[in-house]
Amino acid sequence: MNTERVALVTGAYGKIGKAIAEIIALNDNIKVVLIGRNETKLVETVSEIKRITLNQQISYEVVDLSSKQSIEELSQKWIGPLHILINNAATTPRQRLESAEGIEMQFATNVLGYMWMMKTMGKHMIGVHNARIVNVASYWTGGLDLNDVEFKNRHYNNDEAYRQSKQADRMLSFAYSQLLKKNGIAVNSCHPGDVNSTLSNNLGFGGHETPRQGADTPSWLAISDQVTGKTGLYFENKREVLCRFSSNKKQVQQLLELCESY
Repeated sequence: MNTERVALVTGAYGKIGKAIAEIIALNDNIKVVLIGRNETKLVETVSEIKRITLNQQISYEVVDLSSKQSIEELSQKWIGPLHILINNAATTPRQRLESAEGIEMQFATNVLGYMWMMKTMGKHMIGVHNARIVNVASYWTGGLDLNDVEFKNRHYNNDEAYRQSKQADRMLSFAYSQLLKKNGIAVNSCHPGDVNSTLSNNLGFGGHETPRQGADTPSWLAISDQVTGKTGLYFENKREVLCRFSSNKKQVQQLLELCESY
């Protein structure tokens, strides 16, 4: 019986993403695929993780996670099952930028990118035993404006846009946990930890935790037997925390319909 599993990690050369990939790669029965848009950084990260973990089954795919087309192309060429999907990629530009498809960059990457990955790569998880999706969200959340998610009418502030995007991630995680439950796919979200990174620096913060500490909860949700069968939940420090956003079923549905319209 083949017990080998495949895990896909987005934003895998960032501080937390790389640490998540390292922790998962310590399991030599898991193949880890790193996803990002910078091929040079991906190549360096693959080499580093192989050296640190001695797991040689590390590879990468170049994908623009702000692009629906790029994500769909990944799904179309994907061969074989996918057991673990960790949506971790996020961006926090200080000025309002738009993706190649003309969508405000934080909403495109941090929100729609998560949904597109769940929707397209989720197809490769159907029928897979103990399939899991982990969405790296945050406790730094709030301010979602369903009438102006792209900051076309509001003044763009990267902190406000980030908090909105992470609120949306928690809500979409719950929405997709319900959609994918019939396929046996668990979907949970979490706050990773406070790590000094490019992302946190762009928001004006530092961080008091190491990348490994920041990766602890996401990687635990991805591989631990303690959370087998749990879905639709939000975690901080490996503990379930009630998500006040996900309990607003009407707004969750409105957000889902809005995101599906892109």
